[in-house]
Amino acid sequence: MPQDSFDYVIVGAGSAGAVLAARLTEDPTTSVLLLEAGGEADADEVMIPAAFPTLFKTRWDWNYSTTEQKQLNNRRAYWPRMKALGGCSSMNAMIYIRGNRADYDSWRDQYGAAGWGFDDVLPYFTKSEGNARFGGPLHGQRGPLHVEDRRYTHPLSHAFVDSAVSHGLKRTDDFNGEAQEGAGQYQVTCKGGRRWSTNEGYLKPARSRPNLTVATGAFAGRVELTGDRATGVTFRQGGTEHTVTARREVILSGGAVNSPQLLMLSGIGPAGHLAEVGITAKVDLSGVGSNLQDHPVVPLLWYTRGISDLAQLNNVRNFVRWKARGTGPLASNIGEAGAFFSSRDGLVAPDIQIHAAGSGFYDNGLHEPTSRMFTAAPTLVSVHSRGSVRLRSADPSWHPAIDAAYLEDQTDLDALLAGARRTWEMCTQGAVAAYLDRPWNLPADPTDEDLVEHIRTWAQTLYHPVATCAMGSGEDAVVDADLRVRGVDGLRVVDASVMPAVPRGNTNAPTVMIAEKAADEIRRAR
Repeated sequence: MPQDSFDYVIVGAGSAGAVLAARLTEDPTTSVLLLEAGGEADADEVMIPAAFPTLFKTRWDWNYSTTEQKQLNNRRAYWPRMKALGGCSSMNAMIYIRGNRADYDSWRDQYGAAGWGFDDVLPYFTKSEGNARFGGPLHGQRGPLHVEDRRYTHPLSHAFVDSAVSHGLKRTDDFNGEAQEGAGQYQVTCKGGRRWSTNEGYLKPARSRPNLTVATGAFAGRVELTGDRATGVTFRQGGTEHTVTARREVILSGGAVNSPQLLMLSGIGPAGHLAEVGITAKVDLSGVGSNLQDHPVVPLLWYTRGISDLAQLNNVRNFVRWKARGTGPLASNIGEAGAFFSSRDGLVAPDIQIHAAGSGFYDNGLHEPTSRMFTAAPTLVSVHSRGSVRLRSADPSWHPAIDAAYLEDQTDLDALLAGARRTWEMCTQGAVAAYLDRPWNLPADPTDEDLVEHIRTWAQTLYHPVATCAMGSGEDAVVDADLRVRGVDGLRVVDASVMPAVPRGNTNAPTVMIAEKAADEIRRAR
């Protein structure tokens, strides 16, 4: 390392860490070290929207898996997480969704996260957003995170939206507008048909600043504590261990798996659990690693007739087209269209989101489709089940034990079943039904028992783990409303792990918002 002392040391250059590094170094008198365990996000597969599943189980992937999930026929669920600059914003499906107003108001009112109601966070959404079509007051057009309409839409996506509308949902062109419920096409975090991650939008423009140091291949092992203050970080890079000092703060931005893991490796967490792996608790903080939430999704697939699908269009000709103009089928994010609705009456906001794709997508897209297919995947976005992240060893290189607790609360299974039933009905009775030949692995008229078994066999992550370092004012809160770790000075967590409850929708935009808001608070605290 060229120096061993910085004002701020940020661990993790993902959706939050890249934003923080860029915002904090706007002040030329502030020095920042940004540590990233992975490398540069410089492959074509990163930039091609339709190619994101090809990054799974490669050198780009942390390649996590959960413990056996009792409600999923004891399966271990695979969890891809990006290991490169931009984090999961360099690997996700790029869908730009903020969540529902009710989500943020509940953070404030139910969890005691003062200052995190919807009206408080909206300015940070608009600050980050550079929307190519929508403007104020609900959207921003000058932010670093470029948002646009996709530059390719498969005909099956249009047909799905028509089916959903004929089934009773209203048509919408903005899921981030006044009302979330409805059916329409998703906007994406792309620019000119190419992925636009936080690495592209925030970090790359900042890397020429002399007060920002970015260290790739830097695997953090622990936060250094002096008394009750965080003073630095120890990490390995190129086979050598380094310790750097943070003069002001250490900021963890590793996400819902890595941030609680690093806290616990540093002796900050539930004392009883830490003792089980031979770590002495320096700060007994019971909430670290608890409260894990994720969105479970169940793929419903049909063989199609009389139409091509995205897999068939993945060829050299279309790669050249994308490379030259950012258009064509490879500019698709696969899950092009969707919908939000409530699984039952009386809910304050929708609890089901659909992701529709003009191709066959199941088991995380790890299987190359051999037939033309269509997928509609209902997703539970208001989750009652709570899981955990726990250490399996005091060795930082060991993956932690991740228990997603999928569907452990019966309310979740009931809601996902209702969502699957309504999704099945809207796809088999509307415009898209004209293209559907037969179901992939369900009867033509499935019973509830058929659908439940399908859920237990095929439900998977939607890649949205949150809440393992939850903010709030309760006893189990890990950070306060300013994202400062309880009981430790000079230490914050800024990433999706601080969400006290998972928002209704894809979580990348909320994570960027959190980092924007945190950057302002950190500057005020100087």
